[in-house]
Amino acid sequence: MDNLTDEMIDAGLFRAELTLRQLAHFVVAAEEGTISGAARRLRFSASAIAASITELERVLGAELCIRRRAQGITLTSTGSLVLPRARRLLSDVAELGFAVRGDGEELVGPLVVGCFVTLAPAILPRVLEEFEDLHPRVSIDFTVDAQDELRAALLAGSIDAAIMYAMGDMDDLESFVLYEARGYALFGESNPLARQDTVTVQQLAEAPLVLFDQTPSTRYAMSLFDGHGVVPHVRHRTHVFELTRSIVARSDSAYAILVQRPSNKSSYEGLAIVEKEIEPTPPPVSVVFAWARGTSPSQRTLALAELMRAQYPRVTSTP
Repeated sequence: MDNLTDEMIDAGLFRAELTLRQLAHFVVAAEEGTISGAARRLRFSASAIAASITELERVLGAELCIRRRAQGITLTSTGSLVLPRARRLLSDVAELGFAVRGDGEELVGPLVVGCFVTLAPAILPRVLEEFEDLHPRVSIDFTVDAQDELRAALLAGSIDAAIMYAMGDMDDLESFVLYEARGYALFGESNPLARQDTVTVQQLAEAPLVLFDQTPSTRYAMSLFDGHGVVPHVRHRTHVFELTRSIVARSDSAYAILVQRPSNKSSYEGLAIVEKEIEPTPPPVSVVFAWARGTSPSQRTLALAELMRAQYPRVTSTP
């Protein structure tokens, strides 16, 4: 026997019958925050979930969570240590099954990719189509969200990889650059600033801003003004990319600052949208393919990363 197996026997884990079901029940309960939530998700009775976690605690010889009837469960320090390891173990077992079903040659199994809201329409359709053609037995799905939510999903293991901006806290993520983009101002056709070759930060600060209020877009837009010691006049805040463009298209005074540049230069109503470069030139921001640091990406995730590298061979332009 190898050393790892010997250590497990010495610890009594085999004799104590540690099971994957116990680990799965513990992981789902931790994710849901309540025993009842885990029971609904797994379609078990709450008493069965509670008993399974109690047995796991007995096997490991440590309390993993504190259970409060009205407040759900709270992980102990040991539970916080066990949770990511339990997730990895369950993932490894699942990967073993997928590898066997694929005969070690064809990729099989699920893959979930996250994408930032404004990037999704330009990037995801092509990715989904090409990946499904290459790997028809992989069940690829996606989620579209804001930056902070994508990061949280990566760390929680609910998505395998994400296409996002390299902004904010990226210390616990691994990534590589797909392409770089740069902020610009957009106006309705009747806006006087739309007739200039370029616009300055000072000119923009004096006009009404329609702020696309999604992390990290908000942070990027506001940093342009902060860097020049001026404060913009925020007229509206939106959480929808196309709504931002539509409001601007109808106005003869309002503008917006965006990074993503759709090929369609008109609003949903068919009104013209005019894009102008900003002076001084805003800093570039990288669009990246990211996954959680410290994890071992599945072969499906690695295959998706390979496809993304082929689609975006480090060009510095929008897709």
